[in-house]
Amino acid sequence: MNKLEKINKSTTWIKNRLTLEPNLGMVLGSGLSETMNSRIDGAEEVSWSDIPFFPEPSVKGHEGKFISGTINENPVLIQQGRIHWYEGLPWKDVIYPIRVQKKLGIEKLIMTNAAGGINRDFEPGDLCLITDHINFSGDNPLRGENLDEFGPRFPDLTRAYDEDLREAAVSVGKEMDIDLKQGVYVMTSGPSYETPAEISALRTLGADLVGMSTVPETITANHAGLDVLAISCVTNKAAGMQEKLTHEEVLEVTERTNKTLGKLISGIVGRV
Repeated sequence: MNKLEKINKSTTWIKNRLTLEPNLGMVLGSGLSETMNSRIDGAEEVSWSDIPFFPEPSVKGHEGKFISGTINENPVLIQQGRIHWYEGLPWKDVIYPIRVQKKLGIEKLIMTNAAGGINRDFEPGDLCLITDHINFSGDNPLRGENLDEFGPRFPDLTRAYDEDLREAAVSVGKEMDIDLKQGVYVMTSGPSYETPAEISALRTLGADLVGMSTVPETITANHAGLDVLAISCVTNKAAGMQEKLTHEEVLEVTERTNKTLGKLISGIVGRV
């Protein structure tokens, strides 16, 4: 069975178990999976472990399920958790959930992640809109056979992060008195955190944030014609800017930020 046949079977299985057909999807990252739980009405959920051919995340803070329901009366599909390249799975598994979202009818995608702050003006707990990215993973998730049904061989990433969605987020943030930062996100392969020398080099290259996700999904979403909005939760200052880095700190800060992020995303859903 080829890639497309597997994606179609996964998609059909999910469609048969969910009532709504939303065009707005979400990907909630490290420690942020439960951000929208209290804000979604009429929730229906499916676990990835039950979906044919679906990969499963192995990292703490990533649930691995889809939840469908309404937020501010708008139908949404929430992806709780993600697959990271450092987990050892091939690219086709890392980007599999995004392609399934596309086949389910998603047209706009809101993503969140936990990130280290390279910009010296960023503090733990800040929320930052991603304006652009640097792919420092050393690879590209679209390498190999192109699935023409999703998009072209050479997709354009000039506007990888949709300007209209970002403007809507800024407007909502101002109304809610949320100090939204904006910056360039760089993806490294992980799972080790970066060295202070690497952070210094990445700052010179123009990066404001660093993490181990989001870029593959953004590339895949753009390839498939989805509009992307991505929000980073700054969970720590990057290597060399604080004493040490731990995943426990990441989860602790995201837990504190969940309420504010949930309020922001709910407002954005009402605008787009």
